[in-house]
Amino acid sequence: MSSNRTELWKAAVFGIVSVLLYFVLFEFEGEILDVSIRGRWLSIVPVSIAFAFSLVHGAFTANFWRALGIRGNKNGGH
Repeated sequence: MSSNRTELWKAAVFGIVSVLLYFVLFEFEGEILDVSIRGRWLSIVPVSIAFAFSLVHGAFTANFWRALGIRGNKNGGH
């Protein structure tokens, strides 16, 4: 399997996971808010959700651009 094909496959998987995370977030919005406003250690819930979104979306984006053959400039843009 070629590298671009692998990257495209990974991008598709992370894209699907990202969509599922959004679905769960909107489907259980009330429950998530109820838990997170209780305070103490439960306030880590929205932070954890944001962290999960960041990781999944970042992986999707990185693999998407790699699949298109776009890479970052290694010499700092100079």
